[in-house]
Amino acid sequence: MKQYLDLVRLVLNEGVRKPSRTGVDTISYFAAFYKVDLSEGFPLLTTKKIEWKSLLHEVLWYLSGENHIRNLRKHTKIWDAWADENGNLETAYGYYWRHFPSAEKDEKGNWQVKEIDQIKYVIDELKRKPYSRRLVVSAWEPGNATKSKLPPCHYSFAFNVSSGKLNCHLTQRSGDIALGIPFNLAAYSILTQIIAQEVGLELGSFAHTIIDAHIYVADKGSPMEKYDHREGLLEQLKREPLPLPKLKIAKKPIDELTFEDFELNDYKYHDKIRFEVAV
Repeated sequence: MKQYLDLVRLVLNEGVRKPSRTGVDTISYFAAFYKVDLSEGFPLLTTKKIEWKSLLHEVLWYLSGENHIRNLRKHTKIWDAWADENGNLETAYGYYWRHFPSAEKDEKGNWQVKEIDQIKYVIDELKRKPYSRRLVVSAWEPGNATKSKLPPCHYSFAFNVSSGKLNCHLTQRSGDIALGIPFNLAAYSILTQIIAQEVGLELGSFAHTIIDAHIYVADKGSPMEKYDHREGLLEQLKREPLPLPKLKIAKKPIDELTFEDFELNDYKYHDKIRFEVAV
């Protein structure tokens, strides 16, 4: 996918080296942006193999609203490093999507907390007022973020309707170009297609702003050398992107969708490239 490869080049060529929380340095670029037209195909990276099953299970886990990984762990261990020994996750994206705590004062002036299902709100609003500019979902809860082991990286997204097409814009505070961004791109494209189908709209664009777009780097011979992602990304830049696959989703309400309701067709890709995760 050309947009992804352009992003890799941008960070490699114009980013600056700096330390990170993980102890592994990064090449970092401030406020990277790209956009893809979802009508041209499902944007699953073709310059390396993406684990489609793990990706889809993660998206369905988000939509479940769970704040633990017990069910997700049956299919992928992608969140194991950040959960506690019981599988509980301090910052579970889907939990805040479906159960965001909202404080309101009652008639006596006392604060009461109720939960907001932001996904339901967006779907209902799209059906009632498709041109609303208030179709925003947030996974950032300030109190939680101050103590979480890993506060949300992709913390806010908004929908927009234009010419009968549903567009989605994701804002991400921190983005690992080699590992995270291909998953984020595909995950939110799945979500956009689910919601577009639910509300009777065509697919528009997915746009993505990454505040700290970074590539992990380490010097040759250093203890952190295995975390250097440059070689794998440079290899992808040599590869010619292949035609995008197509995603078909069963016509069912969002909360009734299961793994078997998604059909990925014609996914062709270059050889897998392994990147080590810096935790």
